[in-house]
Amino acid sequence: MDKKFITMENRTAYVKLERIVLDQLDHPGIMRLYFTFQDNFSLYMALEPCEGGELFDQINRKGRLSEDEARFYAAEVVDALEYIHNMGLMHRDIKPENLLLIKDGHIKIADFGSVKPMQDSRITVLPNASSDDKACTFVGTATYVPPEVLNSSPATFGNDLWALGCTLYQMLSGTSPFKDTSEWLIFQRIIARDIRLPDYFSEEARDLIEKLLDLDPSRRPGAGPDGYAALKTHPFFRRIEWSNLRTQTPPELVLETGGWIKEGDDRSDSSANPTPTGNGSARQNDGSITRLTSIESFDSRWQQFLEPGESVLLISMVKKVQKLTSKKVQLILTNKPKLIYVDPAKLVVKANIIWSDNSDDLSTPSLKSITLQALHTKKGILV
Repeated sequence: MDKKFITMENRTAYVKLERIVLDQLDHPGIMRLYFTFQDNFSLYMALEPCEGGELFDQINRKGRLSEDEARFYAAEVVDALEYIHNMGLMHRDIKPENLLLIKDGHIKIADFGSVKPMQDSRITVLPNASSDDKACTFVGTATYVPPEVLNSSPATFGNDLWALGCTLYQMLSGTSPFKDTSEWLIFQRIIARDIRLPDYFSEEARDLIEKLLDLDPSRRPGAGPDGYAALKTHPFFRRIEWSNLRTQTPPELVLETGGWIKEGDDRSDSSANPTPTGNGSARQNDGSITRLTSIESFDSRWQQFLEPGESVLLISMVKKVQKLTSKKVQLILTNKPKLIYVDPAKLVVKANIIWSDNSDDLSTPSLKSITLQALHTKKGILV
């Protein structure tokens, strides 16, 4: 982590707190911190490897998870959250991007940069290492923020349980429950609890999500007087053996076969399924690796961004690494020809890049000669 960036963004207290908290947590469902060090320019945290990547990627690659898969992952998150809350901590940023998978497929909760010690916390915190004075301060990601935070009400452990409900919804449906075209509209939907549950959700899943997304945080399972017993005994988890959760066989991971693209400080990650011709093309040019993706990886959620008669030729998820954060964007190449640049978390089009000569239509056979690279700049995206 770049020291100058941390200072400029006033993140010093957050970084200190994350290091102190991770150093004192010990649970198989939490990413382990091995050691830290620094030089004149950067801080370094040596963390447990999570070769399976983000749960977010598993949802994207599969379209949505089966109920058995979602049940297993949700149970492991519940198990880790119970430990975190018993330690007197609020995570405040539970979401699929912060739920990482180790190589055997078990969940690890990561990114404690927004953690908040509560009054009775069992974590020893230094006076100059605290994130903020008010637990209801808005942190985290818009689509997972609970309504009580938006209404500036006192925050409780129920905040994390709301985010768990949003995450379970996303695992089962492939999208977040309060998605909209802007943060303001997302917040309005959260405050109004404007949620639509798909018909294919089981009764048990619907009931648990409804209860986790209760506007009253004290009524959410896990936050009431019965504690986590109310959550663990919910019918949705009836087949979960809580005593040996970590010894059970996790869902099979769908792994990508593509490489990394590196452009300066950015890395682009393309899922590289075989192309329609069965000729997965990869080349190295000036240190950058690019791969084609396949129409087979196209998910129906991106259909909403196409015009009538427009079809997809290539689709690629691009990971943008910036200092403390990593953000993903979706690139969709169509036959218009046009490149659509989408924020996958909010499902909002950030830009449309259209060829200057629209008469030169792209066709499927030309895929052999096409590669996509994305270079993010301060003014936008250069392709």
